[in-house]
Amino acid sequence: MESLGEVLSQMNSSQLKRRSEELAARLKSEPLVRELRSSHPELGEEQLTRGMAKLYQYVRDHQNCANCPGLEQCPNDFPGHFTKLSVERIGSEPQLIDRQVPCTKELQHEREMSVKKRIHSFYVDDRALEEGYDAVEIMTKDNMRAPAVGQVFRYIQETKESGLQMKGLYLEGHFGTGKTFLMCYLLHELAKEGFSGAIVYMPEFVEDLKSMLQDNDRLRETVEMMKQVDLLIFDDIGAENLNPWVRDHVMGSILNFRMNRKPTFYTSNYSLKMLEKHLSFTNKDGEEVHKGQRLMDRIAPFVDVVQVGGTNKRGRA
Repeated sequence: MESLGEVLSQMNSSQLKRRSEELAARLKSEPLVRELRSSHPELGEEQLTRGMAKLYQYVRDHQNCANCPGLEQCPNDFPGHFTKLSVERIGSEPQLIDRQVPCTKELQHEREMSVKKRIHSFYVDDRALEEGYDAVEIMTKDNMRAPAVGQVFRYIQETKESGLQMKGLYLEGHFGTGKTFLMCYLLHELAKEGFSGAIVYMPEFVEDLKSMLQDNDRLRETVEMMKQVDLLIFDDIGAENLNPWVRDHVMGSILNFRMNRKPTFYTSNYSLKMLEKHLSFTNKDGEEVHKGQRLMDRIAPFVDVVQVGGTNKRGRA
């Protein structure tokens, strides 16, 4: 339907009167308007005539919604919304009141944007966070990783029911078994419950920290955010080239703050024992066993280990 203003502006007075009467009769015969009148018998002809523009918009929006072309191509005057009519008594007379109400697609979009705002991603492909997740598909895709998937699902459910846990998860497994994917699923599901989170790809994060040395504000903001988010994931820990400053002052500071406060999660190709050996060696000072142990004291007691089995799925559809 074209706009009411466009229809009426193209006519002279006689045409306008005739077309207005035709339009009023057509609107009154619309199922939506008949349903409205049936629900509100107190509405008289005078109120309907005065509210003709609202009725027109009401019918037009609902017709557009019935043939919805998608949120991005929404033809309604207020995209993602439709006109809703109610009848309220103002003074001694009932009157039509129109409001713009978000449609289901707009509400879904708002929920998705709200989830995205709760998640920070550092060097992790955003597609891993944005693609649709199907719990049944995740569980059945590879039977060898089903026990790990079950543990992650139980953790999500416990957090939904009981609130933020003090311990996180340490997902250990070979390349391409879906460890990062499972952590993104966890992050996405709990973000929908209102929890904030961040996922950090360790090899690139450690390299980027070098440039942050020249930008103290950015470094401080990044470290503070990682301390404060509800859920923090260090993805592919053990694959980075550590230096003493990153290990002792950045990682140590973040983990020291979070332990006994908020859960931290990890994905790795290393066992905890192998990770300790990795953390004990830096490219500057060589092997420093006690410093590796100090950091592991902030990791191992605060995670449950999840063995992720299965085949390498990278490069597959």
